[in-house]
Amino acid sequence: MNFEPTEMQQQITQVIRDFGKIHMQPYILEWDENQSFPVQLFKQLGELGLMGVLVPEKYGGSGLGYLEYVTVISEIAKICGAIGLSVAAHNSLCTGHILQFGSEEQKQRYLPKLASAEWIGAWGLTEPNTGSDAMNMKCVARREGDEWVLNGTKCWITHGKSGDVAVVIARTGDVRDSHGMSAFVVERGTPGFSGGKKENKLGMRASETAEMIFDNCRIPVANMLGNEGDGFIQSMKVLDGGRISIAALSLGIAKGAYEAALKYAQERHQFDKPIASFQGISFKLADMATEIMAAELLTMQAADGKTRGAKVTQHAAMAKYYASEVAVKAANEAVQIFGGYGYTKDFPVEKFYRDAKLCTIGEGTSEIQKLVIAREALK
Repeated sequence: MNFEPTEMQQQITQVIRDFGKIHMQPYILEWDENQSFPVQLFKQLGELGLMGVLVPEKYGGSGLGYLEYVTVISEIAKICGAIGLSVAAHNSLCTGHILQFGSEEQKQRYLPKLASAEWIGAWGLTEPNTGSDAMNMKCVARREGDEWVLNGTKCWITHGKSGDVAVVIARTGDVRDSHGMSAFVVERGTPGFSGGKKENKLGMRASETAEMIFDNCRIPVANMLGNEGDGFIQSMKVLDGGRISIAALSLGIAKGAYEAALKYAQERHQFDKPIASFQGISFKLADMATEIMAAELLTMQAADGKTRGAKVTQHAAMAKYYASEVAVKAANEAVQIFGGYGYTKDFPVEKFYRDAKLCTIGEGTSEIQKLVIAREALK
């Protein structure tokens, strides 16, 4: 396998770096402090084709593969993890679910608006009582004539309040039956669908995380994605791609922290020498560089398999597990290398440190990834 960046990946990198300097870098701290979700920024990212990376051109998307997608997410996350998270959730979860399992009519109706970021997408699986135990969901959909009636609450949803359209998984059959759940598209403004509490988070603060509440929310039968009872199975396939997203997000955060620490270690002098010349610091940098490269190779391997249409359940879980743990470690070491300065908001590493932790939790915890990896290995 050759994972040297293609010409397209190099172009994407340059576009994001140029865009980020003007439209992201000056505002990152403000968004983080105020927990403001900068909707207008995502519209601009939509104009660049970065909100429909995997969507075919016939639906208004960029028509690119997963290797390019990894480049998009990791480059944005090097600047701001929160923006990277929102771009990832929009692309791979909401848009990705409709792309993979929507009918032709549904794709034509929703994908152009999502790919342009005219509409921001949300995806609802998690509930207050069900994190890893998704099959125990309480949100139900009941068929009444030519409508489905949704009742229940989803939590920890990226864009739960601000999203214009959501893919929602609800129970249509028995509890803990893998064929007892179905997926629906619900548009904002549908009576009975509202946003609930917005979470006040440690990190990723510019990415909105909120509840979605369904109170006798009626949607047409035509809004079901695929067949009744396929929702959970679909979600597990969507999460294979989503885990590559989080691996890419982790990779970007790790690289951002490492590059900041590397630069600082060469500029900061103690005892009349740059601190990079001390083995205690240089060995930290060596470990970070090695682990980041290993995480990148795992992520690219999973992305390559996904682009080729191979089954990537184990590779995606490995990439997500390893890269997310590396992001936490790299951010931790970066703060240490900066010393007291690393603990202040004058330097970027304290934010990488706060943002990184979510990567080991969202879209399946590290512990769940280990279960997935082991289960695949034991087959």
